[in-house]
Amino acid sequence: MVVSREKNPTAQETFMQMAKAAGLRQRLLITVGLLILVRLGIYIPVPGINRQAFAAAIENAPFIGFLDLFSGGGLRTLGIFALGILPYINASIIMQLMTAALPSLEDLQKNEGEAGRRKISQITRYVALGWACIQSTGIALWVWNVPGAVPPGGTFWIFAIKMVLAIVAGSMFVMWVSELITDRGVGNGASLLIFVNIVAVLPRSLKDTFEFTQTNQSAVGPVILLVGVFLVTIVGIVFVQEGSRRIPIVYARRQVGRNATRREGMSYLPLRLNQGGVMPIIFASAVLFLPLSLSTAIGTPDNETLRNVLVGLQTALAPNQPLYVVVYLLLIVFFSYFYASLIVNPVDLSQNLKKMGASIPGIRPGRATSEYIERVLNRLTFLGAIFLGMVAIVPTAVESATRVPTFQGLGATSLLILVGVAIDTAKQIQTYVISQRYEGMVKQ
Repeated sequence: MVVSREKNPTAQETFMQMAKAAGLRQRLLITVGLLILVRLGIYIPVPGINRQAFAAAIENAPFIGFLDLFSGGGLRTLGIFALGILPYINASIIMQLMTAALPSLEDLQKNEGEAGRRKISQITRYVALGWACIQSTGIALWVWNVPGAVPPGGTFWIFAIKMVLAIVAGSMFVMWVSELITDRGVGNGASLLIFVNIVAVLPRSLKDTFEFTQTNQSAVGPVILLVGVFLVTIVGIVFVQEGSRRIPIVYARRQVGRNATRREGMSYLPLRLNQGGVMPIIFASAVLFLPLSLSTAIGTPDNETLRNVLVGLQTALAPNQPLYVVVYLLLIVFFSYFYASLIVNPVDLSQNLKKMGASIPGIRPGRATSEYIERVLNRLTFLGAIFLGMVAIVPTAVESATRVPTFQGLGATSLLILVGVAIDTAKQIQTYVISQRYEGMVKQ
């Protein structure tokens, strides 16, 4: 086979390697098979539930629709994979925060090598198990109070135990599948599971959109406008996700015999424009949905003051209110800076550069380097946060202006996840293709 000597393989070479290379083909088949298995598990129902009555009761619940998008419809259908990968994602976020806050966990991650990372992974699994128990118990309590969802005659504790066992077992199985995909498949298992769950909702949205345009001929133009906004947003996400600031790096001269030499080639320190990815939007959305989720859990409180506060928050933070837009943007900016501080530590970068004998041209090593990196990072984070805010607000605003309800839930978070996971998976496949290319060159 004739291969390209370019850095990145062509599309033809990639598809040929996917079809012919045994190792890559096996990884792809394992990935696809496990993803199909998880999708089938969503339709295995939890026993003792009237699913039709439950689905009708939560039809217009925006918070449930937001969570149901990440479970691929499992929460709405109450399958054994109702929580899906959500407990593991929540546990990973908690562990990231705890690693930055607790010196013992930070030491495990930085200084203990592979053994430390395995220990952190094991702790993350235990946290995911505990989180799944808490979430499934909340679901059981919530479903028990939905009119008609549970057949009469049973007791709450028996119902809750059966439901918690089924949902927790399903969530742990999904977590194991995600790690299996990461180890033996292609791409990140947890990200691919969320990707597939979001994609699984698209056919239903397209079907509802087609039926909406059939019954309302005047909606054809707004639907085309909304789809165009989505496409432009996807293009913008690709550019920003791939955008980075390359800070040039020079190395000190080293003595080889009687000659002082400098390492050849241009080196640089890449700082991404969007360090946090989709996480700032997820955090901001969770905070904004908190009053609604509290009111759903509390119901109608007897305390008039508490009831008025909850109603006022729901009214002020409705998606069509100006306060919602302002608070949403401020939360996205805050969490963008917060998450960037967890991912990139300017002091550590400065120390690592000093240990390698590298420096930034015109910047003294040590404190001056860390301050320079921090300034650049703050500017990049601000630009990335403004972009995330625009991506989060514009599609929702256009959807409200066009009055097309069929794409509800498929907003900025979904688009960012779809584009980000697709780019990362494509890069990993290209890495396998490049490795196969060099193996072929060695054999020749």
